Amino acid sequence: MYSAAFLATIPSPDQGVWHLGPIPIRAYALCIIAGIIVAIWWGERRWEARGGTKGTVLDMAVFAVPFGLVGGRLYHVITDPELYFTEGKNPWNAFAIWDGGLGIWGAVALGAVGALIACRRRGIPLPAMADAIAPGIIVAQAIGRLGNYFNQELYGGHTDLPWGLEIYQRFDPATGAPDALGGVATGHIPLPESPVHPTFLYELVWNLLIALLVVWADRKFKLGHGRAFALYVAGYTVGRCGTELLRSDHANHILGLRVNVWVSILLFVGAMAYFVVAAKRGPREAPETLRSKGDERDAAVESTSDDAGEKPEPDEKASEDTVDAGSSSGENGKSEKS
Repeated sequence: MYSAAFLATIPSPDQGVWHLGPIPIRAYALCIIAGIIVAIWWGERRWEARGGTKGTVLDMAVFAVPFGLVGGRLYHVITDPELYFTEGKNPWNAFAIWDGGLGIWGAVALGAVGALIACRRRGIPLPAMADAIAPGIIVAQAIGRLGNYFNQELYGGHTDLPWGLEIYQRFDPATGAPDALGGVATGHIPLPESPVHPTFLYELVWNLLIALLVVWADRKFKLGHGRAFALYVAGYTVGRCGTELLRSDHANHILGLRVNVWVSILLFVGAMAYFVVAAKRGPREAPETLRSKGDERDAAVESTSDDAGEKPEPDEKASEDTVDAGSSSGENGKSEKS
């Protein structure tokens, strides 16, 4: 009977850390890195499709990613200070980001500051950039949740559902002492509360669905001025409220609800209000507004270099420019009317 019940559950990984000599390879860190790569790659494609210059999202990420990581850790430490600054705790562990503990709200907030700095340096609108990277961000969050799976963290209470998650006791192979993060599950000894709700999986699936929603709505309604990003925030917070109510890990409460539930509610209201108000700004940003002055100077220098090397046929060049200008003008006019 136990075997049948076990087969109806989701097993956890035996370990979340491997060692390459003295170097620890942590699944949590690999998932975060993979998510960042996907977000940048997809953001670049969407930015170019909107009329922006290739490489802009990567330049923005140089500022946004470090800011986001610091912000995510700060949010976690500030909302759960007792994990690091109470008696018997090691305050230096507040810097141990590799052990898990990144708050998405802090990551988005401080990451936005980094993105704003990059956008101002290039003279491009931050809301347009936010729209381009919105689906990639939430997919990155989904990938990051796999790190919680390897760390055996952020799960819910006991469940008898077929997709219940088995949580195993892990031990340090060298000493035999319990080690939930760096240890190895030998013998697959389940914790007493197993199987549990795999809330990381619920949120992962929800995040992917919201990414599809944002892409669909963006294509159908030509969202601009930060509205695609607002839709991402609003959609994500709905699912986050649900998973927070199922989670059994430690969290501070306000009026009986977890802090992240209150934050999700406030952000949902704010995101929906912004979504409605931003619609009054008109159609999506024109492609030319997404190109910085630096891009224009580079194009001018490249054009000058080409002209110096080989002079084109005057009549043919003028004809092509006239056709292109007319076509561009017609498309812009049509876009403004729509």
